[in-house]
Amino acid sequence: MKNFIDKTTFQSLLTTTLREKDDSYIVSELFNRYPSIQELLDVTEEELVAIKGIGNVKAQQIVSALRLARLNPVCAEERFTIRSPEDAYEYLSDMQYLQREEFVVLGLNTKNEIMFKKTVFTGSLNSSIVHPRETFKELIRRSCASAIVAHNHPSGSPSPSQEDVHVTKRLGEAGKVLGIEVLDHLIIAGGKYISLKEKGYL
Repeated sequence: MKNFIDKTTFQSLLTTTLREKDDSYIVSELFNRYPSIQELLDVTEEELVAIKGIGNVKAQQIVSALRLARLNPVCAEERFTIRSPEDAYEYLSDMQYLQREEFVVLGLNTKNEIMFKKTVFTGSLNSSIVHPRETFKELIRRSCASAIVAHNHPSGSPSPSQEDVHVTKRLGEAGKVLGIEVLDHLIIAGGKYISLKEKGYL
């Protein structure tokens, strides 16, 4: 079994490098925005300067420290692998408890390991809100091989609407053009899920 570094140790390495306290605003905000080590390792200077208290110089310091961390193989977290719709549901099952509808993107590498998870939209799902540009932006930036998208139904029923089907087909077509396959679209609700891939919509 691989000896992966834990978050506490990683945080200590980061605070020492940045000469910040463990409970400083900057360190706390970094881990709030990027809860997994892998997400933090992938952060860019542009994303960092959006955080209060981080200017260009501090952003460069953080990115430099993270680049050094990348060279240490134990700094990579063991990534969750998606082999089936059930695996995706297991990873995203907490979405069933959300009070509002959220649309989430999982970016995968060539081994179907999750590289990142991001909530792209919040609110009722429709094609004008769920735009391929926003959905694929992070996937392109991180050079993902494929993606799984998902959203929840606060109503408790995972049955797809016509709009759900339309959005699924639109994203699938966009993925083919961009070379990033949308492997599935899950609808999660009431302790259940529906795979639109299994339903034949992808």
